[in-house]
Amino acid sequence: MPEAMPRPAAQPLDRPAERAGHRPLFRRLPLRQILCLLPLLVVAVWVVKHRSLIGSGARQMFTANPYWLLTAVATTGLGWVAVSFARQGTVLERLPARRLFATQFAAGAANHLLPSGIGASAVNIRFMTGCGLPPARSSAALALYFLAEATARMGLLLTLLLAFPEALRLGPLLPESVSGTVVAGVVAAAGVLVAGVALVGPVRRLVVRFLRTALADARSLHTRPSRALALWGGSLAFPLLQAAGLMAVALALELEVRPAHVLLAYLAATAVAAVVPAPGGIGSVDAALVIALVAAGAPVESATSTVLAYRFITVWLPLIPGALVLGGLVRWKIV
Repeated sequence: MPEAMPRPAAQPLDRPAERAGHRPLFRRLPLRQILCLLPLLVVAVWVVKHRSLIGSGARQMFTANPYWLLTAVATTGLGWVAVSFARQGTVLERLPARRLFATQFAAGAANHLLPSGIGASAVNIRFMTGCGLPPARSSAALALYFLAEATARMGLLLTLLLAFPEALRLGPLLPESVSGTVVAGVVAAAGVLVAGVALVGPVRRLVVRFLRTALADARSLHTRPSRALALWGGSLAFPLLQAAGLMAVALALELEVRPAHVLLAYLAATAVAAVVPAPGGIGSVDAALVIALVAAGAPVESATSTVLAYRFITVWLPLIPGALVLGGLVRWKIV
């Protein structure tokens, strides 16, 4: 009988070299490290793209009163504290205070990189789900924050319009035909949105389920005075602090507009600019603020200088530190 051929030795299947060689490429890449550096890369591209505006804002600050500029910086920092209180007021669970504040600071940077507040919303939802909240409740908390902030902002705007009805003179700036077109466009968009929600079954069920969760959470939160105070107090304080920063910059540059009119101009401009889905309101907020300050009685050149200096303090100055904090939060798996 012919001798049986010797069987080849079985190759081990768990050798590290072979296992590493057959791993997919995406598993071998340091994805978390890449995500940590991504905010810095996006910020660098954004800074290069807007370098002329950043330079203009920086040059305006050299001739301004430094004490009022420091006041504007302080009000900007206190704005993140106010947002932290408002975010805490949207949930019954106690969120870690330091991480919550760091998340709001980082969300500010993310909000200037994506349109319509998507960046800040994504960062906050990731933070809340990381704290143990289900995604549905995190989304409901986000919706409650937007509702409270919009209600507080519009309430302040209407109050100031009643107190100072002649503060904004928009007639020479916006013809009646333009204002009528804007109103018609807003009404048409609202009608399309309502019709879409009412007629599309899956969307209608999703919205109803979401509203039930949000209303149940809102009722529970308002039985806790500390949460209700944090929600509405933070929502009122945030636009007031942001407007106070603009008033401080106006005083630093000796803008000849009454502080109450500057406050009204800020609230009106941000309410209008919120309709335009620009990252961080870049362009839309700047233009709206200039128009509002001119309508309040400021010269065009002075209003432009004030807005550039104000946006330098509130947007460009904290952008890189915020991106660094965002990268750290991603690296430490907080968001």
